[in-house]
Amino acid sequence: MNVLKRDEQPLKSSSDVVAARQKVRQWSTELRFSLVDQTKLITAASELARNALDHGKGGAMTIELISNHGKSGLRLIFEDQGPGIPDIEQALKDGFTTGSGMGLGLGGSKRLVNEFSIESEVGKGTKVTIIRWK
Repeated sequence: MNVLKRDEQPLKSSSDVVAARQKVRQWSTELRFSLVDQTKLITAASELARNALDHGKGGAMTIELISNHGKSGLRLIFEDQGPGIPDIEQALKDGFTTGSGMGLGLGGSKRLVNEFSIESEVGKGTKVTIIRWK
């Protein structure tokens, strides 16, 4: 997999979450994703950025334009140094929440993208990587 372009967006405040969403919209538009695919990616990015801010006490989003065997796509990496997720399997279940939301965040985000991975260590933080292929 080749990284053709890369940028980073800090996630320290609500305005950073908005900026992350705008960045994903801009990149997905430039890559000529369909409107449906743009919406899916932006929705997932918004949810994961909000999680990094609210549950991870802030972090960063890395956005990459990638290519693999002639396909192009966007890879988004959300990292924080928060408390971590003790039970990833449970956290991915619809309805599970540690906050006041509907509990659709992680599982919902996973369904909106082509590839999804999550690494978390209690006391160290969480890293979520998503890819949407064109």
